[in-house]
Amino acid sequence: MAQMIGAFLGAVVVWLAYLPHWKETPDTAAKLGIFCTAPAVRNASANLLTEIIATFMLVLGALAIPAKNNLKAELVFSTGLGPLLIGLLVFSIGLSLGGPTGYAMSPARDLGPRLAHFILPIAGKGHSDWSYAWVPVVGPIIGGVAGALFYKALWLGAGF
Repeated sequence: MAQMIGAFLGAVVVWLAYLPHWKETPDTAAKLGIFCTAPAVRNASANLLTEIIATFMLVLGALAIPAKNNLKAELVFSTGLGPLLIGLLVFSIGLSLGGPTGYAMSPARDLGPRLAHFILPIAGKGHSDWSYAWVPVVGPIIGGVAGALFYKALWLGAGF
């Protein structure tokens, strides 16, 4: 819930930053794109799979990178590099899997700002694309759970 509130409030700040631009921008899809993700090609099953894969990789990497056997002072990666490596992981997922869906990788990242788009008085905003909104919510939940279970089975089961 805290992430959802934070994402909503962040979207409100973005709305304020773009306040003079709303009337000047006729493209409703561009306005919506400021707030939430949208597929490059609308195909629910393919879009869902992309979100599952992206979030699976994010959660798996976010659990594996800072694992006690990976970040040690005597190894190449010290504990101080953990946040940088997680950031690079998110960046690389965005580069490789961001194109098809915009890589929400979190229900809050898409749903919170989409709610803000729906509620805020944006001139000529168009619809909030609720028919697609379930994909960046359900996909990350499935991918996140699967990534965590895979990490637990593989790394923890192997004694890492």
